[in-house]
Amino acid sequence: MDIFQVFRDRRSIRKYKDSPVEQEKIEQILDAARLAPSWKNLQCWRFLVLTEPVKKEALLSVFTDDNPGKKAIAQAPVAVVICGNPAESDMSHDIDYYVADVAIAFEHLCLAAHALGLGTCWMGLFDEATLKHKLDIPDNLRVVGITPLGYPDQEPKPRPRKDLNEIVFFNTWH
Repeated sequence: MDIFQVFRDRRSIRKYKDSPVEQEKIEQILDAARLAPSWKNLQCWRFLVLTEPVKKEALLSVFTDDNPGKKAIAQAPVAVVICGNPAESDMSHDIDYYVADVAIAFEHLCLAAHALGLGTCWMGLFDEATLKHKLDIPDNLRVVGITPLGYPDQEPKPRPRKDLNEIVFFNTWH
């Protein structure tokens, strides 16, 4: 799939088929995330891939029942918890760059998944301390996001985007 088509067509998927995701595809997606750029090439990201029902149940338990992501994670055959190690990144001008590093890797993961016909949805509303406890995630890591991963069972609506002339300025801010 053409990279620009991937950019145009990727959407957040919240409904998934019951079909398993092939291990080769999971590894290909994780490898795309691994190739993301990072602060001083320190590669602070870590990925916890959940496929076992008991592990997915532990993950589901940290979401409130009214959280729209809970149903998507329950349906998808795979969930990925994306973490960062702040000690393997840096801070500059009051910006914690581990967040940017992990976000870039997370987006690589999402785009690669879409290119392979899979869906994802970045989720960030969770209790990090409880999540880390339930999944035995080390204290030194920060959970930046979670995504279900699976074959989409929906045709997402087009998303409105601002025109370039609303967000881009050449040479002068106006």
